[in-house]
Order: sequence, then structure tokens, then C-alpha cells
Amino acid sequence: MHLSQNLLSGKHKYLLGVLLLLFVVLLSAAFSTDDKEDFNFAKREVLLRKIGHELLLRSGDSTSRVLPVKKIADHEYQISFENELTFQPDSLVNLTRRVLAKDPLANDYIVNVLNCGSSRVAYGFSISKSKKDDIVACIGRRQPKSCYMINIKFRPTGISITKSGYLLGGLSFLALIGFIFFRSKSVKSPKVMIENQQAHLFTLGSVQFDAKNRKLIINDKTIELTATESRVLLIFASSPNEIVERSRLQKEIWEDDGVIVGRSLDMFISKLRKKLEIDPNIKIVVIRGKGYRLEISA
Repeated sequence: MHLSQNLLSGKHKYLLGVLLLLFVVLLSAAFSTDDKEDFNFAKREVLLRKIGHELLLRSGDSTSRVLPVKKIADHEYQISFENELTFQPDSLVNLTRRVLAKDPLANDYIVNVLNCGSSRVAYGFSISKSKKDDIVACIGRRQPKSCYMINIKFRPTGISITKSGYLLGGLSFLALIGFIFFRSKSVKSPKVMIENQQAHLFTLGSVQFDAKNRKLIINDKTIELTATESRVLLIFASSPNEIVERSRLQKEIWEDDGVIVGRSLDMFISKLRKKLEIDPNIKIVVIRGKGYRLEISA
């Protein structure tokens, strides 16, 4: 029984170790993905400023500033300018496509050029990873000089979606492993339950001693034991027909409570003898100078 319990305990430790290892791997993967994604988004803002800078140069403006790039929504950014400018639609399309080719996350995006005052769309186009799905119109028509803002909305990348799925899938897997682990600890097999029940039951002649429930049972008759009586009898029942030293009884029964009393042991032995009289084949005898012995006759 001890061997099976040790094996079971070893399996629990192994499962717990696997669970912790998977948790660490999952966290490491999540953090490393976050770091890489943050870097790519920071790089994207630099590329967007480059688009604004080159657009000003093509408009003949080499002195005014590109204002700080704004993130106006998830995956949507806005480029604005200090002064008015003009642009050629086909030039803007080619410039945007060339610069954002350096953004590993920019596979699909929509560009809208807005008038500052009315926020009306002056020009727009869509670029896709598959060029056949590009939507580009009105090229070759130069736009008048005005105050413009350029909004670029990117399709959410596979990294964010994959990361969310990876995390959810990983957490679900960990939850499953945890459920199996804790269930294996809490739900015992019938064999183990029987062994545990039997560990609390002792057969003393015709009497059955239930140490867990502190009872003596014989012929459907039950005799209740006090907690101390049960502790004393448990020591005897674990070593039947063997001498149990008086010092051992005092130590195991009372010393843990911080109290050792001499005559109390004799009193509990006397009470146990009376309760065990239901079977004349069971006796607690004194072994002078040594201790006591629970004698069980055949």
C-alpha cells in the first residue's frame, strides 16, 4: 500500500511539474510576442512619418514639419502637416506602397486623405497583400493645395489573432491538465478507498476497533470511546501481543500537548479494560518494570 501511495504521489508531482513548466513556457511566449509586436508598431510610426516627409518634399515643401503621428483607433493612424500641401494620387499610392513594404505587419490597409476643415474624404485607396485585390482610382489627377490629413487603417494582423488564440488555447489546455491533476488527487479509486477505510479498522478477537470513529463493535453492539481512550488503544492495536513501554504511551498521548501526568495513564488503561471486557479473550496486562501488553487469545 505504501508503494502504491508513493507511486501515486510521484505521478502527482510529475503532473504538477509539467503544469508549471507549461505555464512558464506560455508566459514566456506571450511576453516575447508582445515585445516583438510592440517593436513593429513603433517601427510603423516611423515609416508613417517618412510617408509624410516625402509627400511634403514632392509638394515642393522642404521646411515645414510633419506633425506627430496620432493613433486614432486600434490599427488606425493619422498623419497631419503644419502647412497646406498638394499631391498627385498615383505618387501617393506608390510612395505609401513602397514605404510600408518595410512594415512586416502591413499586409492590407486603407488610406483616406481628408480635408482638415470638413473631414471629407478628398481621395482614398486600398492596398492588399494580393495586388489583384488593390482598389486604386482617380490616378493622374493632381489634388489642389489645401490642408490635408492622411488616415491609414491597417487590417488586424495574424500575430494578435494568433497570440490570442494561442493564449486561450494554452490556458484551456492548462485548465484541462489542472482538472485532471486535482481530480486524480481528490477522486480515489475504490481500491484506495477500501485500503484507507481498512487502515482505521482493527480486529481484536471478536471485537472490531474503529479508530477513526472511536468505537468498539461486537455483535451489532457499539461502545463509544473517548478521544484519549481511542489514541491509547490505537497504540496497543498496532502492536498486539507486544510490550508497549509506559514511557512511550505517556510521550505519544500527552507530551505533544505539553503535559505529562503519571496517574492519568493508569486511569485510561483501567477504563479501556472495562470496555474490552465484552470479549474475555482481550486483556491489557501490566508487564512490571516495562509497560503494558494487549493480549489477544486465539
